[in-house]
Amino acid sequence: MRVAIPVLNRFSQLAAIAIAALALSACGSFGGRARPSAPATPASAGAQTVTVTPLQKFFWIFSPYRPDIQQGNFISKEMLAQLQVGQSRDQVKFILGTPLLTDIFHQDRWDYPFYLARGNGELTSAKVVIFFKDDKVERFEGGNLPSEQEYIAQIAGPAKVKVSKDAPKKEDVGAASIKINK
Repeated sequence: MRVAIPVLNRFSQLAAIAIAALALSACGSFGGRARPSAPATPASAGAQTVTVTPLQKFFWIFSPYRPDIQQGNFISKEMLAQLQVGQSRDQVKFILGTPLLTDIFHQDRWDYPFYLARGNGELTSAKVVIFFKDDKVERFEGGNLPSEQEYIAQIAGPAKVKVSKDAPKKEDVGAASIKINK
């Protein structure tokens, strides 16, 4: 069976396009994993954010939709400021919530890890560790944590200020208005 040369050229062009599409779509994946893991940091380091490079942002066009994934307990610096040495386990649980990790081998330690993987590849991780002695807080590690407002701005973007229609205009505030009838 003889195949015409134009058919072979068309087939080779389609094959080249298919190979290029597969190669570009593979650039958007992470070696079979859903996301890269955040670097392991000590609790005293506070919240760590890893951003993506411009090249990774470009290749995100070729990857499928990835939702934001939040795991763990978000602990703000306001919550950590309420924590004091000598508080009971119930008081800590009331302020920070139920710990995500309680180890049966280290019953005097509660871990509050937090992990936020944005759909654009940005990773934020934080860890707060509470140490108990005789069911009272002995010490805690948390470091530089974001405030609640900073966290909300990171998730939803900066807050938009609404201007009401009845609000006085900038030039009317503090100015005396005089009407002259002619």
